[in-house]
Amino acid sequence: MDQANENHPIVLITGAAGNIGRSVAAALADRYRIVGLDVEAADADYPILEMDITDDRSVAATLASFRERYGDKIAAVLHLAAFFDFTGEEKPAYQAVNVDGSRRLVAALRDFDVGAFVYSGTMLVHKAGEAGQTIDEDREIAPGWAYPRSKARAEAAIGEVRGDMPVIFLHLAGLYDERSSVPTFAHQMARIYERDLQSHFYSGDLCAGQAMIHRDDMVDAMVRAVDRRNRFSAETTILIGEPETLGYGEVQDRLGRLIHGEAAWATLRIPAPLAAAGAWAQNRAEPVVPEPIDRGEPFIKPFMTRLASDHYQLDISRAHTLLKWEPQHRLADVLPAMVAAMKDDPAAWYAANGITPPASLAHSNRVEADAGPGR
Repeated sequence: MDQANENHPIVLITGAAGNIGRSVAAALADRYRIVGLDVEAADADYPILEMDITDDRSVAATLASFRERYGDKIAAVLHLAAFFDFTGEEKPAYQAVNVDGSRRLVAALRDFDVGAFVYSGTMLVHKAGEAGQTIDEDREIAPGWAYPRSKARAEAAIGEVRGDMPVIFLHLAGLYDERSSVPTFAHQMARIYERDLQSHFYSGDLCAGQAMIHRDDMVDAMVRAVDRRNRFSAETTILIGEPETLGYGEVQDRLGRLIHGEAAWATLRIPAPLAAAGAWAQNRAEPVVPEPIDRGEPFIKPFMTRLASDHYQLDISRAHTLLKWEPQHRLADVLPAMVAAMKDDPAAWYAANGITPPASLAHSNRVEADAGPGR
């Protein structure tokens, strides 16, 4: 870190070795001194201290080391570290990392002078709306599956132990950029790209959809929360996302046009119980289906069919009022660039989104690799 930053206020970032942690750190680095926390140290433009958030002794030792090197005053803590998976199962790590880990960290930070604790949460902790309905921060907390349930419990745990530390809960929409997106959206793109039969069926309201947020806009919101930390006290919840939500059917049609040049992508709605039964059967069959046929564990889980009509369209007036923030991107405008990235280099796109590529693409890549240069 540049020595000129030594007199700048300190921002402590958990999950600092990840892509989002690095992006936020880069956006803050011109006026803050960044110190990271993560399970493993990594090369970065700022120091990263190793800490296991699930272990009392590790948290105590790491924060003691921080105090010795940097003192007691922390302008803001940005808590990004979290466990996530898309099985829908109540994995033990949800409690250990998201809930108990957050409680442990905040309790330990009470011995420091913290300007604000900024928590990276999710809009999914709120009860879903219906198509055409907008929700705000007063919407009931009623998460529908394991991950957001753990995030809601984490926020409650933070509230119990924060003392007089100001806390800002950022309830974020689904993340995307030009090359990657949240798993549900990425798999929707992949199904249409591959002309998968499942791309023509949906168990929910085709007008329902989920709010999204571009990575750059999310980073901007986090930076603004840190910059305005002195204006907050107690607990404040702020929804962060684009105010326009595209319905599932509209996204289908747009992707069909952009990927295949088709005017509309035929999408039939099937009853949720039937879809859930089909997803259950597909997942039960997975262990005995040869890998080249099914390409690994099916993405669609039975719990997803129950949530298919959930609609998240956000009222972001509080973000505008308190953070002077509004998104500079619209998913509808970025979709062409997202599809272009997929079509220009499908293998890289599949890798970036953590999706197993189709056999035809994998075979093509193997043939090119076997041929080698000049053969």
